[in-house]
Amino acid sequence: MISLWIPVTIAAAFLQNLRSAMQKAIKGRLSTTGAAYSRFLYAMPLAVLYAWGLSAVGGYPLPEPNALFLLYCALGGLSQILFTVVLLWMFSFRSFAVGTTFSKLEVILVAILGAVLLGDTVGPVAVVAIVLGAAGTVILSLTETKLTFGGLRRGLTEKATAIGVLCAMLLGASSVFYRGAILALDSADFLMAASYALAVALIMQTVMMGAWFLLRDRDELRRVVKEWRRAAPVGVVGMACSVCWFTAFTLQNAAYVRALGQIELVFTFIAGVFYFREKIVASELAGVILIVSAVVLLAVNG
Repeated sequence: MISLWIPVTIAAAFLQNLRSAMQKAIKGRLSTTGAAYSRFLYAMPLAVLYAWGLSAVGGYPLPEPNALFLLYCALGGLSQILFTVVLLWMFSFRSFAVGTTFSKLEVILVAILGAVLLGDTVGPVAVVAIVLGAAGTVILSLTETKLTFGGLRRGLTEKATAIGVLCAMLLGASSVFYRGAILALDSADFLMAASYALAVALIMQTVMMGAWFLLRDRDELRRVVKEWRRAAPVGVVGMACSVCWFTAFTLQNAAYVRALGQIELVFTFIAGVFYFREKIVASELAGVILIVSAVVLLAVNG
């Protein structure tokens, strides 16, 4: 029997792929940070409603927040916001392709941070799967950025490389912090724990990023509100995506979840081939095969 976290994670990866496509569609109207904020702003009330519904209609008792839970939620939300900011900074460098490739090593850093902060251990089969998946994402990134392995090696000393690793650390840290927040609730029901943590994290992110816009870019904040008809659907899909991620983090080690979540790149590859009729290159196929191998290993041993 397949563990519940596996289909939930696959659903999260699919919805993330859909959300990314929807964000690209509004990028001409909003900046990258504006599009990111629309995810939090329009998903937040839905997440609160979802948690309330589980309590009022489903009969699940609301968890009692504690200091550790709130700290992990704040750190997770801040890490996710900083990831967006640092990613934009990386794109300002000529050698951003190298940094982009190293930013794909997130899952390895999730495994390390999860072990250090939460004591989440990773079995030998999962280690192999994580390495295969990371190798596959790096190969796909090299193909996308038209960067060779030689260029990657020469770029090790570039500033963009360090920024790429920082991106991976921030994104990986957000996953570990969110799992830490859920575990800190010590709730008997996984659905309630996941929904409550998500609602609190989104409230914090909306407030933190909203304060930044009020101080630094009020015009963009107005555009986020003005474009609500296009931005709100991104929030709806983003909320559904986050519900799946948080539920998966409740059920399984964050490293396993993020490693399986790399199947998102396979969805992107399939859409490119069958919908956009893009030409397949050998390196892309190799990367997809490595990721699929990692997914199969995790599914069989999950």
